[in-house]
Amino acid sequence: MLTEIHPRLPMRNKASTRDFYLNKLGFQEFGNTDYEGYLMVQKDKIQIHFFEFKDLDPNENYGQVYIRTDEIDLWYKLAIDKKTNIPEAGHLQIKPWMQKEFSILDPDNNLLTLGQSLL
Repeated sequence: MLTEIHPRLPMRNKASTRDFYLNKLGFQEFGNTDYEGYLMVQKDKIQIHFFEFKDLDPNENYGQVYIRTDEIDLWYKLAIDKKTNIPEAGHLQIKPWMQKEFSILDPDNNLLTLGQSLL
């Protein structure tokens, strides 16, 4: 039985990644140990891990995570209010697969798509 998933995404700078997830998205740092080159954040039942990749070219980063929520409109308002980077095609939409979703890019161009089922 599978019980959880914790995606690992690349980051160039731990301080800027921490700042983005904690101060813009309201996550909290997970764990009691500050590991060099590694960061873990959580919000509700979501946990995302980051590994240091100093030479990452954000224009060549294809890291992606799909996060389901039951508060899509609140999350979209937060993203707008906090002036997160929403790609041109990433604004709030109803998709043919009956999901209301939007996407944001973190400081390293990791794509976070948040979606809520309309069924």
